[in-house]
Amino acid sequence: MVTHRYEPESQYNVVVEDVELRIDGDTPWLATIYSPDAEGIFPGLIDVHGGAWNRGERANDEPMNTSLAESGIVVCAIDYRLAPEHPYPAQVADINYATRWFKENADRFHIDPTSVGAMGCSSGGHTVMLSAMKPEEPRYKSIPLAGSEDASLLYSICCWPVLDPHARYLYAQGAGEDRLVASTEAYFLNVDAMHEGNPQEILDRGESVTLPPTLIIQGTNDSNVPLAIPQNFEKTFSSLGGDIHLEMFEGMPHGFGNMPSPQSERALGLMKKFIAERIAQVLISA
Repeated sequence: MVTHRYEPESQYNVVVEDVELRIDGDTPWLATIYSPDAEGIFPGLIDVHGGAWNRGERANDEPMNTSLAESGIVVCAIDYRLAPEHPYPAQVADINYATRWFKENADRFHIDPTSVGAMGCSSGGHTVMLSAMKPEEPRYKSIPLAGSEDASLLYSICCWPVLDPHARYLYAQGAGEDRLVASTEAYFLNVDAMHEGNPQEILDRGESVTLPPTLIIQGTNDSNVPLAIPQNFEKTFSSLGGDIHLEMFEGMPHGFGNMPSPQSERALGLMKKFIAERIAQVLISA
């Protein structure tokens, strides 16, 4: 049980630590842990950065991660394998592994493993949602880890997410966004994979999935993600009985949550409120 009832208005000092997540051959993969500087057991959150599956690093979301940790959450921001060297589904396997690893190390990081959720930004939102929907998919669970914890998530937060990579690919082609076209091709390699590893189309096909409570944060001036993508996903997810909320932010661009502004503060406030509601349910059922 979470011994600290999560209260979003709390203000803790934050301790930041880099740790080794795993070794892949001779390559170490790291995570940055943002922890409240206090005694007790706290909720845990996995952060998956964006970068069109080809770029970025675990420090990308530092402003949001710091704010969340200040409110009483232990945030685990991970590095993961990038395209083109590591195509789909490598990144989904990495988040699946990181989720199990974070839970297995609950005592080390002073978290309640039943409280772990995830936040993914842009392409990271795609990765988080795939892992959340199919935590037992063998290809996603392909990296071995001793222990009994699974990769299920209490909730997911998707910030300006690419929840339909094929639709975004077609949009990028039409808009002349050559960088996004090339990045999508480098990760998925072919159109068939864009359809297969596609959260929206997985729901449309009626595949067996888990539907974690989900919050989508989306700016209306996002040139990377057409608004129809999160809108369609919310509609389909909800029609299947999922608990989902899409919050639009007028005039905000892609990635605005990490840019200081009243709108990013409002977004963080909504995230904290959403997490608090999920944690309260855990406490009630415990």
